[in-house]
Amino acid sequence: MEWRRSGALSTFQAYSINIGVVKEPVPGEGLCSGAGWGRGNTGRGKKDMKQAVLSQPSATVNAPQLVEVSPSELMELSSGGRERIIQAALRRAIDVMAALMLLVLTAPIMAIIALYIRSDTSGPALFRQQRVGRGGKLFTFYKFRTMYADARQRFPELYGYRFTPEQVQDLVFKHPDDPRVTPGGRWLRKTSLDELPNLLNLLLGNLTLVGPRPDIPEMVRYYKPDQFCKFHVKPGITGLAQIQGRCQLRFQETLRYDVEYVRSRRLTLDMKILIETVLAVITRRGAF
Repeated sequence: MEWRRSGALSTFQAYSINIGVVKEPVPGEGLCSGAGWGRGNTGRGKKDMKQAVLSQPSATVNAPQLVEVSPSELMELSSGGRERIIQAALRRAIDVMAALMLLVLTAPIMAIIALYIRSDTSGPALFRQQRVGRGGKLFTFYKFRTMYADARQRFPELYGYRFTPEQVQDLVFKHPDDPRVTPGGRWLRKTSLDELPNLLNLLLGNLTLVGPRPDIPEMVRYYKPDQFCKFHVKPGITGLAQIQGRCQLRFQETLRYDVEYVRSRRLTLDMKILIETVLAVITRRGAF
């Protein structure tokens, strides 16, 4: 399969009478209205997404099609493009300011947590993992380690990521009695303090404050065609699914909330999610 850049203004071809717009649709386009791939969808991102969805046979891409638009329609499309650029710039500015401020404020707390993790069990304090970001681009995801460093060797059966269609429907990733989680890790997860290193991803631009939580590449094969529009936007530190149940949600329920967020994404919704996230963290709702 091949992923192409989506968006109303991908390429312009000017003629003496009409102006054509080449539109290159992607799986799920139209189901997530208003969600463009935006900037940053490089060739490497396309390659990464191919690698992440090797076994996704149902996701197909239509051939590029030339659509004729009038000059007035072109001006309207250009205006919408400028608005999206302005919103993207505003979001990035907010992300950078929030990341810098929170990193400074939480630096002493993170230092104490890092020392605690190192004294609790052997292994590094930080956990690094490849996740799928906007446009299918893989990036290194940071959080505090909450599992035993040799968890993959201890419990290899939990890292196969092979599920039947029936199992995918009822799949829940996190369990209160997960044997891989350390005693200290259970407390970190319950308080959500294990997510503080996400601020590094926020500063680097891999994450935004609000968006769908990034998945591991092994799970992308289980996406339905309309769920690929999750990758139209940058993943977030928190999202709609995180205030609707978080760890208690099934895999497919989380994806449904992710798609719903992409469809209705706006700054006012982001502010609501941020406020409710603070309340969820304080009350520890859905965290274990």
